[in-house]
Parts: sequence; C-alpha cells; structure tokens
Amino acid sequence: MNQLSKKQLVARLLQSFGKKMLSSRPVQEHETELVIDKADLPEVCRTLVQEKKGRLFTMVGNDERELSGHFALYYVFAFDQLQHLITVKTLLEEADPVFPSISAQIPAANWYEREVKDLLGLRALGHPDRRPLILHGDWPEDQYPLRKDFSAALPVSRQPDRGTSMQYSGRDVTEIPVGPIHAGIIEPGHFRFGAVGDTVLHLDAKLFYTHRGLEKSAEGLPLTKALFTAERICGVCALSHAVAFAQAVEAAAQLTPPPRALYLRSLFLELERLYNHIGDLGNLCAGFGFAVGVSHGSRLREQLQQLNEELAGHRYLRGVIQLGGLRLDVTPAELSRLLTVLEQVEADFDELMDIILSHDIALDRMATTGVLSLQQANDLEVVGVAARASGRAVDIRRSHPYAAYGQLDVPLVQYTQGDVLARFKVRAEEVKTSLQIIRQIVCQIPAGAIWAPVPEIQPYTRAMGWAESPRGEVCHWLMVGPEQTVFRYRIRSAAYSNWPAVPLTVPGNIVPDFPLINKSFELCYSCCDR
Repeated sequence: MNQLSKKQLVARLLQSFGKKMLSSRPVQEHETELVIDKADLPEVCRTLVQEKKGRLFTMVGNDERELSGHFALYYVFAFDQLQHLITVKTLLEEADPVFPSISAQIPAANWYEREVKDLLGLRALGHPDRRPLILHGDWPEDQYPLRKDFSAALPVSRQPDRGTSMQYSGRDVTEIPVGPIHAGIIEPGHFRFGAVGDTVLHLDAKLFYTHRGLEKSAEGLPLTKALFTAERICGVCALSHAVAFAQAVEAAAQLTPPPRALYLRSLFLELERLYNHIGDLGNLCAGFGFAVGVSHGSRLREQLQQLNEELAGHRYLRGVIQLGGLRLDVTPAELSRLLTVLEQVEADFDELMDIILSHDIALDRMATTGVLSLQQANDLEVVGVAARASGRAVDIRRSHPYAAYGQLDVPLVQYTQGDVLARFKVRAEEVKTSLQIIRQIVCQIPAGAIWAPVPEIQPYTRAMGWAESPRGEVCHWLMVGPEQTVFRYRIRSAAYSNWPAVPLTVPGNIVPDFPLINKSFELCYSCCDR
C-alpha cells in the first residue's frame, strides 16, 4: 500500500463520522487524532472496532487541567492493515468528570475504564463492573493519585476493606482461596475458585497488590532518567519496555536512530525473546511434573543469559538502550561468537522439543486444557503468544514495524486450538523464527553510528512507542513536559491486556490444571503493578 492510498483511506475513515468529529489532526506520521464530544464515545468507538475493524490498542486518562482546564481521555485504536493508529480524544469537565462506558460493547475497555476511576476519579457511566481495580477496597474513594494536585509524598489513611471478591453460594460449591501470598517465590495475586468436586465453575482473579506508582513517580523526571524507570517495569522484559519508551521519545522528537542502532535493537529484542521463550517452555513442564523439561529449559535459558552478559554486560539486557540509539556496539568477533552459541542452543533445544512432544503424558495434560477461543481473544484484545495460539494474527513486529523489523522477514506463527498445547507450540516455533531473524540481522547489519542526539521536544508534545515483548505487545504513551521532562507516562503491558483472559480459560478444568494453564500464559504481575 503506497503512502497516498493510505492517506486516502484514513481520510475516508474519518469522514464517516461527519459532524461527530469536532476536529482532527495528524499527531505523527502513523497516528491521527480526532476530537469528539463525550456523548458520542460509544458510537464512535463501536464503529471503529466493529465496522472499521480496528482494535483497542490502549486507553489513557490525563489530568490536563493546567493546560486546558479539563481532564482528557485518549482511546487509541490500531488499524493493522493500514499500519496506522486512530486516537479518539474527548474532554471532561472537572465539575462533571463522568463519561459513557464502552465496556459493554468493547469488553477490552473494562480494565482501562476501571483504572481511570481509581487513579483519576473519572467515572464510566454504565460500566458493568464498578469494583475498584488497582486500589482495592481499603483505599479512600476521594483520593486519586494520578491527579496533578495529589502529592505522592503524603501518606494516605486506609479505610476498612469494602470487600470486592466474588461470593459463592450453594451447598455443592466449594470456595478455594489461593494467595495472594503463594508457596512459591512469586509475586502476589489472589485467585478465588468456585468448584464442585475438583471441577472449576468460576475463577475470580485479583491483582495489583504491590502497585508501585511508576507512572506517578515518573512525572517531572528528565526523559533520560525516566528511561531507567521504563527498564524496571519488568525484570524479564526490561529491553522491550526500554525500546518502547525510547521510541516514544524519538517519535516526539521526530528522530530516527541510525540504521545500525535499529538493527542492533532488533538483535537484542530477539535475544530477550529467546531466553524467555525457552525458559517458559521449561517452566510449563513443571505444570505436569516433567522434571527433564524443567531442568533442560533452565539450562538453556542460563546459557542464553550468559551470552547476554558477554554481549551487553547484563543478563537481563539492562543498560543497552539509550534515547537516540544504543549505549554499546557489537564487534564482528562477538557476532561470530553469538552465532556459535545459538547453533549449540538450537541443537539442544530441538532435542528437548522432541522429548517433550513425543511424551504421551505431556501431550495429554496440555491438549484441550485451558482453551481460549478466538472470539474471547478478539473481545479482550489478547496479544502475544496467547493471541496467536487462538488464531488471532497479531504481531506488532509485522503490523506496525519498528527498529529494523520492516527490513526483516518475520514469520507469523499461529495455531487455532487455543489450548495449553497450542501456546506451547507457538513458543517452540517462535524460538526457531527468532533464530532465523537473528541470522538475518547478522547478515544484513550495516556499519555506522549507533546513536544520534535527541533534538529539543516542544512541551506537551505526545507520542507512542511499542515493542513485541516475549509476552506480547507493549505500548508506552508519553506526553513531554517543559524542559524535556515527563508530563504524563502511561504504560500498557502485554500482561495488562492478557490477564483478564486467564479466568475465562479455567472453568470446566480441574483445580490441579490451573498452575499449568496459568504458566501457559506466563504473565507477569510486575508489568501490571507499574
């Protein structure tokens, strides 16, 4: 599709809203914003998703009272065929901070709309679930931490917990609470099962027990310092978040890093995907007690993380990214060493997959367990491995290319069964495609600089950056403040998109299958507790 036809199609899409569109403007080359009255939100958003085939990419609430006297909501929709984003913006009066909910029509908006109530005090009228999401039931109802006049330094007095968990009734239903403190050394999450015998009827999942307030603490930080915050959103997706934040800053500055920097970003992103996917495949084997798979998965992951340390000085690839490019280069000798190690890892990995996928017990435990249908995946805008295992063709490396992915062949790995086995196989095949992509990069990588200075950014410019992390796409929304600082920073992780889908896959399975189902999504708590 050439640029002219793309512009025509975007213009035609916007024209369909007629007088409902109060104004429109290009924000970046790949994004157009339209401003509407809040009363028209449900119709416009429904049209973009159900008729125009967009998908809800992220949603942001922003306290812009010092700029315009209003709060603002930004609903961002991705049009993968056009490689374009449409942002629907609406303003809310401080005296009337309510807006019509779209969650009944677009279920993926559920968490977003509950979150802006918790953190900004903006209430979605008609929302089907009025429970708090992030602040739980003991937080005062009149304290909104993302408002600009809220001081993060002041303590907040807590109230008696109002209780927000599902209550089960019936003599045959057993309530099984698990967590938030778990036997394993993992992050806190509370899972409350309603079961008859060992068959699960319903699962209520409650997260956000250790919310860190990163978006609030980032306000006012210099952009260079905020990059360190981005790297610490998630331990094992540190590079993906750093790349997404750097891209948001670079888009705001209208800067394209040097070609070598873009190729090296893709190289390190694939290395991050490799050690995660192989480690996750091993962890999955723990769900059905297959110790050989656990041990060899851990061994191969360790080998890859040692390779990361050799190349970048950090096992989790922190410190690689800087605004405008990278902090370090890779020599020809290091690239040769990289290919040698990956060849050894691939041979061992192939042998391990043959062992697991020829084992009857492994196949029996994974097949038809924890099914997520394509309809459910589409309704909740599920991303990453979980989406592709249910037949949903979303991979932002292909649909909205960044770094060097536009110059690389990135195969789409896809299954339709939506069960644990499909998620296992998607990861296994994506290990192979990552190895192919890395070999392409080594063959094609250009010489040259790895960094370019970031120009001054006009205050209150906004932009987005994204990356396909091992768990799926992440999106970072940024509004730059005065003197190259952060005015508003919104992080949408893959885990944030996918956690609402997990409880849908558990009913009808037995209780002992839950750890296996949960591991097959391999979701992070920390990515939500940002």
